[in-house]
Amino acid sequence: SADNDLSTVLALERELQTAECRRDRERLTRLLADDFTEVGASGTMWDKSSILDMLGSESPVEIEVIEPVGRVIGPDYVLLQWISRTSEMRARRTSLWRRTDTGWELVHHQGTPPQ
Repeated sequence: SADNDLSTVLALERELQTAECRRDRERLTRLLADDFTEVGASGTMWDKSSILDMLGSESPVEIEVIEPVGRVIGPDYVLLQWISRTSEMRARRTSLWRRTDTGWELVHHQGTPPQ
């Protein structure tokens, strides 16, 4: 059901924001699509390989997920929009998740700094 898909994807998005998950390269490899792309809040472009390398060297940080809103945009796609908050910054976030034979994977993510 659409509600189940939304709750599953939201749980995965929240997991991705934990320091534990961001340090677990094996888990990240399963959660990020092979064709993953990201436009960071800094404007930096990332692909799966470069984001795995960056997260592997990142200082542990917990990212709070605020006001998440999701919608099913196709039979196997969910779009999430939310606000991230850390001790240093806030940003508007959008994530596109795709269902595969092995579960949900993050295809694209974008962060936009607040105005």
